[in-house]
Amino acid sequence: MQESFGAYIPFVDHLGFELVFFDDGYSELRYTPEPEHMNSFNVTHGGAVMTFLDVTLASAARSVDRGMGVVTIEMKTSFMQPAKGELTGKGRLMHRTGSMAFCEGTLLDAQGNVCAHATATFKYVKRDAGPTELHEVSTD
Repeated sequence: MQESFGAYIPFVDHLGFELVFFDDGYSELRYTPEPEHMNSFNVTHGGAVMTFLDVTLASAARSVDRGMGVVTIEMKTSFMQPAKGELTGKGRLMHRTGSMAFCEGTLLDAQGNVCAHATATFKYVKRDAGPTELHEVSTD
C-alpha cells in the first residue's frame, strides 16, 4: 500500500506510479508501463497516459497544502507522440484560489521527448481522517 501521495489510491498503486518530487506547487512522478498497459500499437495506452498526467497535476495542486485532497473538475490532454519506456511526469500549479487549482503538466519519455501535455482544474476538498476508508466527496 503506497501512502506517499498523501492517500492510498488503489488504481495508482496498481499502475505503479512513483512520486519523485512533491513541493511548492511542483511535482514529478515516474511510471514504467507494464505490457498490460499497452494499446494495440504496443505503446502506452492513452488512458494510462491521461491517468498518469491526472495524478501528476493533482500532486502539484496538493503540494502546497498536503492536508487537502483534490478532485478533478476538467482535464484536457494533447498527445504529441507515442509514450514508450520509462515515463516522467512533471506538474506545475499555475494558479490557486481558496477552492480551485489550475495546473499544467508534461509527460516525457526516457530520452526527454515530450509525449503529451495536459491542463486541468481541480477542486480542493477536505480529507477525512481515515486514509483507506471509502468517503463520498461532494463537488458542490
